[in-house]
Amino acid sequence: MYRTVVNRILLTKNTGGGRRCLLRFPDLRTAVSSSRFSTTTEPQTFPNRPLNPADSSTSSSSTSFQTSSAAGDIPRQERKNPRAEYQGEQARVLQASLRHVLRLGWSEEAMIAGAKEVGISPSIVGSFPRKEAALVEFFMDDCLQRLIDRIDSGEELQDLIPSQCIYKLVRFRLEMQAPYISKWPQALSIQAHPLNVSTSFKQRAMLVDEIWHAAGDEASDLDWYVKRTVLGGIYSTTEIYMLTDRSSEFRDTWLFLDNRVKDAFDLKKTIQEATYLAEAVGAGMGSSLQGFVGKVIQR
Repeated sequence: MYRTVVNRILLTKNTGGGRRCLLRFPDLRTAVSSSRFSTTTEPQTFPNRPLNPADSSTSSSSTSFQTSSAAGDIPRQERKNPRAEYQGEQARVLQASLRHVLRLGWSEEAMIAGAKEVGISPSIVGSFPRKEAALVEFFMDDCLQRLIDRIDSGEELQDLIPSQCIYKLVRFRLEMQAPYISKWPQALSIQAHPLNVSTSFKQRAMLVDEIWHAAGDEASDLDWYVKRTVLGGIYSTTEIYMLTDRSSEFRDTWLFLDNRVKDAFDLKKTIQEATYLAEAVGAGMGSSLQGFVGKVIQR
């Protein structure tokens, strides 16, 4: 599954006149040895992020992954506070509106109720170009900032291996959505709207990037894309699974998440074992061939 996703996103791009290669994959052994999923320390032999900047800066029809990657390309220390987009009265209205989501959904009505709650004229809702999308995006940004604050505290992540760190942070982030789980399908529908999808991808790209950095990842090559694609898939599938989970305190969702994270980290073991087997078979065939040739020469 992961290989198919990565191949579709990384290998080719539809350019209108056909498909062309965006990235040239190195030898499989090289790709595996440099991965966060790998325990080896062999040097990386392929160049850093061979992505043509012109493709993402001049084309209005760039792929969704390029949109999401752009968010991760921003140096973390230069990123603004995710909450900073809305200030003053707008931020107060959006924050208050979240308390009305369970009753009114992710809607303009919830925003009007929020404005009334904080004593601001409901006409302020007209200052939000995309209304309910602004409410969902405000919630996503607020959750990201809370996650960053928890990461920066550093207390809960000490002495954790990468897989444990990723599991813990993804679970913490999804737990923020638990109070709104009955209305979350509507939020996903709003995020999937063509006018909102680019912002949605950007927010999710920033989320998975923060989680990988917290897990100790500093990749700047092919791994950068692979890791974020895999983690994005884990996050999204767990998010969807959570919508249908009826177990106590989402126990089945956290088990599902734990299994998916383990699968991702076990994937490197499977690939490594296959690589080592191929090397062993190749070495054996080489020895046999060398012996055969030697006998022929002696004759």
